[in-house]
This record gives sequence, C-alpha cells and structure tokens, in this order.
Amino acid sequence: MSLKSNLFGAVFAAMSLLALQPAFADDEGPTDTQIAHIAYTAGNIDMRYAHLALAKSDNPTVREFAELMLRDHEAVNGKALALLEKLGAAPEDNPTSRQLNANAKAKRAEMSALSGKAFDRAYAENELAYHQFVNETVEGAFIPAADNAEFKALLGVALEVFQAHEGHAEMMVKAVK
Repeated sequence: MSLKSNLFGAVFAAMSLLALQPAFADDEGPTDTQIAHIAYTAGNIDMRYAHLALAKSDNPTVREFAELMLRDHEAVNGKALALLEKLGAAPEDNPTSRQLNANAKAKRAEMSALSGKAFDRAYAENELAYHQFVNETVEGAFIPAADNAEFKALLGVALEVFQAHEGHAEMMVKAVK
C-alpha cells in the first residue's frame, strides 16, 4: 500500500463529502448539529484506527502515535459533547457521517489484513492522508459554516490539535519507511 493509494482514498472521501452537500437542508451546507456529528464520527473513526494499531503493531513510533490519537480525540470529543449538552443540542446523523463510517469500515478491513511493517506503513500513510483531509474539511468547510460562536471556537481549537497530529503523522511516515 502506498501513500498514493491512501491519498486517493482521502480524495475519494473528500469527493464523497462534497457530493453529499445537496443532502443538507436548503443547500446551505450542514447545520451545527450535523457538523458536530460528522466531526464526532471522524474522531471515533480515528480512535478505531488507533485501537487497530495498538492491537497489530509492535513499532514504538506507531504505538505512541496511536496512544496520542486516543488521548486527544477522546478529549476533543468530550469537549464537543459537553458543549452540545450545555446548548441543549444533540449531534444529528447525516449522509456524510454515514459515508465516512462506510469508507472507514473498508479501510479498517484492508489494514486488518496486513501485519508487521506493511501494517505500520499502511497505518502511517492512512493517518497522514486522513488528517490532511480532516484538517482541510474543518478549516475550509466546517468553521466557515458553523453558526454558534462557541462551537466555531471549539472547531478552531480542535483544528490546532489535528494540525499537530498531521505533523506527527508526517514524522511517523518517515520513521516507518
């Protein structure tokens, strides 16, 4: 598995996201509760990837990165849920979050079939492509579309964390080559 194939997967996921935009009300894009569900889903997907890495990899760099993903995504998801509770809102399932889950299920199955260095490379490349996709989506689509100021601020803080993850993923890709 190459970085090129993982980038193709990320591009496909981005195209899927864009193709689903008309599914949102009034063609205005997703609502805050839909964005919250998409973001929460993306965080949970990355945590499932991390659990897979911890189950399959003996590489200290991969394991350290996976532990970071679990810790940081749990923290961000916790803050998002707390804000939603404070606002009396609930995440709203939508076609985009369902498509993300379907794509991730296929990616996990693909990576589950790998072991050793092949798994480590696939995980590292997937994490880099995934964070690039998530960061572009949060910065270019979700933050501009968010209506609630507190939610918009939380997305900004989360973006900073996820941009740091992208940098760590770049280092991990180099380390497992």
